[in-house]
Amino acid sequence: MGLPEPEIISFVSRHSLLYSDAAQHELGNVDTAEQTQSGSSLVESDLSDLFQGVLMPDKTIQLSIDVRGSRRTAYRLSLIAFVALLTACGTPEKSVTQDQARVDHRLLFSMPEKLISYDEQVRPILDRRCVVCHGCYDAPCQLKLSSVSGIQRGGSKETVYDGARIKAAEPTRLFIDALTTGQWRDKGFHSVVSDEPVGDPQTNLENSLLYRMLRLKQLHPQPRIGMLSESIDLGLGRSQVCPTVEEFDAYAADFPLQGMPFGMPNLDIDEYTTLVHWLAQGSPVSTDQPASPKVAVQIRRWERFLNGPSSKQQLVSRYIYEHLFQAHIHFAGTDDREFYRLVRSSAPVGQPVSIVATARPYGDPGGPVYYRLVRHQGSIVAKNHLVYEWSDQRLRRYRELFIDPDYQVDKLPSYDRTVASNPIKAFAGLPVKSRYRFLLDDARFFIEGFIKGPVCRGQIALNVIEDQFWVFFFDPDAPIISTKPEYLNAMADYLASPSELEDTFKLFAVERHYQELLREYRLSKEEYAERVDPVNLKEAMAFIWDGQGSNPNAALTIFRHLDSASVSYGLVGDFPETAWVIDYPVLERIHYLLVAGFNVYGNLGHQLNTRLYMDFLRMEGEDYFLTLLPADKRRAIRDSWYEGIRASLKSDELLDWWINWELVTGYQTSDPQKELYQVLEEHVGKLAGNDEGINRCRTADCGDSGRSTAAKRANKALRGAAKMRGAVVAVLPETTFLRVRLGGRPEDDLAYTMISNKAYKHVRSMFANEKLGDRRDYENDTQTVVGWLEGSYPNFFYVVDIEDIEAFVTHYNAIKVRDDYEKFVARYGLRRTDPEFWAASDWFNDKAAREQPLFSGLFDLNRYENR
Repeated sequence: MGLPEPEIISFVSRHSLLYSDAAQHELGNVDTAEQTQSGSSLVESDLSDLFQGVLMPDKTIQLSIDVRGSRRTAYRLSLIAFVALLTACGTPEKSVTQDQARVDHRLLFSMPEKLISYDEQVRPILDRRCVVCHGCYDAPCQLKLSSVSGIQRGGSKETVYDGARIKAAEPTRLFIDALTTGQWRDKGFHSVVSDEPVGDPQTNLENSLLYRMLRLKQLHPQPRIGMLSESIDLGLGRSQVCPTVEEFDAYAADFPLQGMPFGMPNLDIDEYTTLVHWLAQGSPVSTDQPASPKVAVQIRRWERFLNGPSSKQQLVSRYIYEHLFQAHIHFAGTDDREFYRLVRSSAPVGQPVSIVATARPYGDPGGPVYYRLVRHQGSIVAKNHLVYEWSDQRLRRYRELFIDPDYQVDKLPSYDRTVASNPIKAFAGLPVKSRYRFLLDDARFFIEGFIKGPVCRGQIALNVIEDQFWVFFFDPDAPIISTKPEYLNAMADYLASPSELEDTFKLFAVERHYQELLREYRLSKEEYAERVDPVNLKEAMAFIWDGQGSNPNAALTIFRHLDSASVSYGLVGDFPETAWVIDYPVLERIHYLLVAGFNVYGNLGHQLNTRLYMDFLRMEGEDYFLTLLPADKRRAIRDSWYEGIRASLKSDELLDWWINWELVTGYQTSDPQKELYQVLEEHVGKLAGNDEGINRCRTADCGDSGRSTAAKRANKALRGAAKMRGAVVAVLPETTFLRVRLGGRPEDDLAYTMISNKAYKHVRSMFANEKLGDRRDYENDTQTVVGWLEGSYPNFFYVVDIEDIEAFVTHYNAIKVRDDYEKFVARYGLRRTDPEFWAASDWFNDKAAREQPLFSGLFDLNRYENR
């Protein structure tokens, strides 16, 4: 039975509310912050009040007033009084002098004598209220508030993400491209805190752009119910206005509703006061954290290993560095939140690190380099948190793979970009299977690299992949030609990628030169395939890596959330439309194309060619999967994935020699793709994961054995939500975090992620911002629900009590159109205006930190939708 829908009339002032005398008479005594001057007919409240009126059957208004920091009180008004109230409050214009706008003098009277602690008082507020939007390359105005260095660097008017730039931009990587405030000012960055604080608190505040932004939000608070006005552009590609402190008065006049936190609820009074007092004190900060004593010992050990004198060791160390340069390295047995970066230094071990700054990790250093470790400073954000653990076991593994085998390195590869950008050529001196095993050991890390890597948002690569698919890998011991060193060395030139062009005006080099190279590479496999006898389906599993039964990297699931993505261990969700089987050359080239070789500051030619070449790598992985299917089914299955895409590739017919070649036999059903998925799932065994038993129920109890009663109840209900299919999915957010409250301790509440999987007729779009148009295949959209927090960019939050979980799913499945969804959000969702928004955001961050203390980071709210 559906819940009644009350008729709600709501009004929220964007400025300080003004109550008319008539309305005040009807309301009785209303607490106010201060009285107006004598003779005024209005009473002022500076507390961001919320009015919500419910139209009653007797045509009166049941009015609820929620005064932030005070209480919620209900009143009954006549319609006449309510109209008088709206008339008084409709367009309030508070007269604020320029001096009052700049500085909140009331807070200066309460300045603490003791210095505010950055680490204990300020950083926790910045993390939860500011870093959630200002933490990576995509931070508005390049303002990264996640570290002291980022705060002191300040903001910039230059944008990082510009897929149409003709000329490459100068890199502005924090901790790399400049190291002092003066150097950043030379690069055009402006201060957001006082560069030269003085003893006068008012002067410090007037010189602080960060304070002025916070103050603007207090003077013009946003609504506390409903959606934000469409006049406030929240899109990632919005035109950014990045004023300096000298330009701020004009900015405030033009954009009074765009204070900080932008598009989010105001800070509470305690948070606001703490930040204002800190800024008034001159923004005192802590010094960088040194290595802990326990880690310092490990650093000395690892730096000795990495900087060994032999040619073999130098080549191995270069290979390791070029694959781990973006890693947050954690040493086993040390604090969960202590991470390090592997860098190239011109100064040897024993001297202070002097970072060699090149656009790419294989850029010519101009002299000898030493591989050094420096501590990661500042807060951890989920979207670029790539954890890679070093331990005694890891060091033994490196020796086993690269040092102990008997081979000679007579000559080190050059840093010429035609060599350095091609790992097949540059590292030909290292054993192929050792390289492949190095990648397989941590395949999720390397796949996740192009999602969380230099781009922070994997948009360049993500436009060419499906929303949900599974990934498997060829076994390194399988008799396949792509792991034979003689073959790879002969094919090295054909495996070059457009990364070697760097910034180029050859906008379609991939569809000319590099497509022809790949054509030759693929045709070279034909001779090998002619000598391969067909095998039974069960026998074919010997070609697929099973992780030795213990490595969870053997089976992965990739979720694309429009312009972001995530990677999970195991086979998550329902059987996907597509899957990849990856060999060594594909995995290595993905890393060098999208991570090591990708420059987010690059020009249009670089970004376009990168995107186009990734198309071919995706198809290569998909085609390997297709070769495991019956020959007479392959073309129909492939064509169903991407309507018309293959017809656009002129040489495709020449590359399809394998399409009718029978390689695997023994299928027993009329649905060979599903049958193959089931055999692969059985092959990887427990590494397939249990998927919480929500999307695919594979056991009698759907994997609920051992779970709490509440978890069983929630899982059972949410299995219904996971069945949502078709065009309705298009109205749902890409990624929604769900909290199920159990009524006890908040930390015991349950967390889920509801993921919308959009289907496409093809994903061969040209530009990252291209509209979907007729590429979308709405009828095949699906929904996946997982019992953990998946992804780095939640698009929306739902909160529901366990007693209402069945009703929640019933209403969810009743959504048919956008209006239905809006009603659903009004009941279960938390909009950007909701007073409980920050509490919910904090809970999800805390939940992730408790469940994944090593791998968690702050979720990014830049993509939170205005629904």
